[in-house]
Amino acid sequence: MKLHMILVVGFVIGMMGCAEKEQAQSEPMDEAPMTPPEAVAILEEDQLVLEDELWRNASFIEHMHLHAEHLDELNYALEDGDLEAAKTPANWLSTHDTDSDIDSDWLPYLYGMRTAAEAVETASDLATARAAAMQINAQCLKCHTAVGVSVN
Repeated sequence: MKLHMILVVGFVIGMMGCAEKEQAQSEPMDEAPMTPPEAVAILEEDQLVLEDELWRNASFIEHMHLHAEHLDELNYALEDGDLEAAKTPANWLSTHDTDSDIDSDWLPYLYGMRTAAEAVETASDLATARAAAMQINAQCLKCHTAVGVSVN
């Protein structure tokens, strides 16, 4: 009895599938399912824009990582009590070229970071340099908070 029911159900399902295929084939095609050439061109341009944005974002992120690396070098030197070694990465932070993709709203944080880095460069003692380094950290964190980027 179970085998008989399985065969009947299978037969009914098979017939329904065939009927749908025949119906789908017999319907006239009012619209071609193809994408118009104009839409393809727009998609290709969007893809190019997306790839360009990804490249710029990757470049910008790499630039920001350079900031972090130099700040780490500066902080490690200060932890070691080497004021002169801290001045080299501080100089890079205060004088390097600005990335062209930086949003104008972020510039105050950049200028604050540079001012604090200059203070490390001109510091005559470790306490002054460490206080200025804390200001660099503060500017970086404020910028990250403003743009919604977490640094854990």
